[in-house]
Amino acid sequence: MTNRSAITPSAVSLTVTSKGQVTLRKELLAHLGIQPGQRVDVEVLPGGRLEFHAEQATSSINGFIGLLAGRSARRASLAELNEAAASGWAGLPTSLPATN
Repeated sequence: MTNRSAITPSAVSLTVTSKGQVTLRKELLAHLGIQPGQRVDVEVLPGGRLEFHAEQATSSINGFIGLLAGRSARRASLAELNEAAASGWAGLPTSLPATN
Protein backbone atom coordinates (compact mmCIF):
# COMPACT_ATOMS: atom_id res chain seq x y z
CA MET A 1 0.00 0.00 0.00
CA THR A 2 1.31 3.45 -0.78
CA ASN A 3 1.85 6.05 1.92
CA ARG A 4 -0.40 8.90 0.85
CA SER A 5 0.51 11.00 3.87
CA ALA A 6 4.20 11.26 2.89
CA ILE A 7 3.62 14.68 1.31
CA THR A 8 2.53 17.61 3.39
CA PRO A 9 0.24 20.17 1.76
CA SER A 10 2.53 22.50 -0.15
CA ALA A 11 3.29 23.83 -3.60
CA VAL A 12 5.70 21.90 -5.82
CA SER A 13 7.39 23.50 -8.80
CA LEU A 14 7.90 21.35 -11.92
CA THR A 15 9.56 22.15 -15.24
CA VAL A 16 7.90 21.74 -18.64
CA THR A 17 10.19 20.21 -21.28
CA SER A 18 10.49 21.47 -24.86
CA LYS A 19 8.09 18.65 -25.80
CA GLY A 20 5.47 20.03 -23.39
CA GLN A 21 5.93 17.21 -20.90
CA VAL A 22 6.04 17.38 -17.12
CA THR A 23 7.56 14.64 -14.97
CA LEU A 24 5.91 14.01 -11.61
CA ARG A 25 8.29 13.02 -8.82
CA LYS A 26 7.95 9.58 -7.23
CA GLU A 27 6.66 11.04 -3.98
CA LEU A 28 3.89 12.88 -5.86
CA LEU A 29 2.88 9.69 -7.67
CA ALA A 30 2.91 7.79 -4.38
CA HIS A 31 0.73 10.50 -2.82
CA LEU A 32 -1.78 10.03 -5.66
CA GLY A 33 -1.60 6.22 -5.38
CA ILE A 34 -0.33 5.90 -8.96
CA GLN A 35 1.93 2.97 -9.88
CA PRO A 36 4.41 2.82 -12.81
CA GLY A 37 2.60 1.91 -16.02
CA GLN A 38 -0.79 2.89 -14.64
CA ARG A 39 -2.93 5.33 -16.60
CA VAL A 40 -3.86 8.70 -15.10
CA ASP A 41 -7.08 10.64 -15.49
CA VAL A 42 -6.70 14.42 -15.72
CA GLU A 43 -9.69 16.66 -15.09
CA VAL A 44 -9.51 20.23 -16.40
CA LEU A 45 -10.87 22.63 -13.79
CA PRO A 46 -11.72 26.34 -13.98
CA GLY A 47 -9.01 28.87 -13.22
CA GLY A 48 -6.18 27.08 -15.03
CA ARG A 49 -6.18 24.12 -12.64
CA LEU A 50 -5.85 20.39 -13.26
CA GLU A 51 -6.78 17.44 -11.07
CA PHE A 52 -4.89 14.14 -11.41
CA HIS A 53 -5.98 10.76 -10.11
CA ALA A 54 -5.34 7.11 -10.86
CA GLU A 55 -7.57 5.84 -13.63
CA GLN A 56 -10.35 3.61 -12.34
CA ALA A 57 -10.66 0.14 -13.79
CA THR A 58 -13.44 -0.10 -16.36
CA SER A 59 -13.02 -3.76 -17.21
CA SER A 60 -15.89 -6.20 -17.31
CA ILE A 61 -16.22 -9.84 -16.31
CA ASN A 62 -15.43 -10.77 -19.93
CA GLY A 63 -11.92 -9.42 -19.51
CA PHE A 64 -11.49 -11.49 -16.36
CA ILE A 65 -12.70 -14.81 -17.74
CA GLY A 66 -9.74 -16.97 -18.61
CA LEU A 67 -7.23 -14.61 -16.99
CA LEU A 68 -5.70 -17.40 -14.91
CA ALA A 69 -6.22 -20.19 -17.45
CA GLY A 70 -3.22 -22.48 -17.77
CA ARG A 71 -1.42 -21.13 -14.69
CA SER A 72 -2.15 -24.19 -12.56
CA ALA A 73 -2.87 -27.86 -13.08
CA ARG A 74 -5.38 -27.62 -10.22
CA ARG A 75 -9.02 -27.48 -11.22
CA ALA A 76 -11.67 -26.55 -8.69
CA SER A 77 -15.07 -28.20 -8.73
CA LEU A 78 -18.21 -26.10 -9.10
CA ALA A 79 -19.01 -26.77 -5.43
CA GLU A 80 -15.53 -25.51 -4.41
CA LEU A 81 -15.95 -22.39 -6.55
CA ASN A 82 -19.38 -21.70 -5.04
CA GLU A 83 -17.99 -22.15 -1.52
CA ALA A 84 -15.05 -19.84 -2.23
CA ALA A 85 -17.35 -17.22 -3.74
CA ALA A 86 -19.76 -17.37 -0.79
CA SER A 87 -16.89 -17.11 1.71
CA GLY A 88 -15.35 -14.23 -0.21
CA TRP A 89 -18.59 -12.26 -0.24
CA ALA A 90 -18.90 -12.89 3.51
CA GLY A 91 -15.36 -11.61 4.05
CA LEU A 92 -14.11 -14.99 5.25
CA PRO A 93 -10.73 -16.45 4.23
CA THR A 94 -10.97 -19.12 1.56
CA SER A 95 -8.88 -22.19 1.11
CA LEU A 96 -9.23 -24.85 -1.54
CA PRO A 97 -8.05 -28.40 -0.86
CA ALA A 98 -4.40 -28.95 -1.74
CA THR A 99 -3.51 -30.87 -4.90
CA ASN A 100 -1.84 -34.25 -4.70
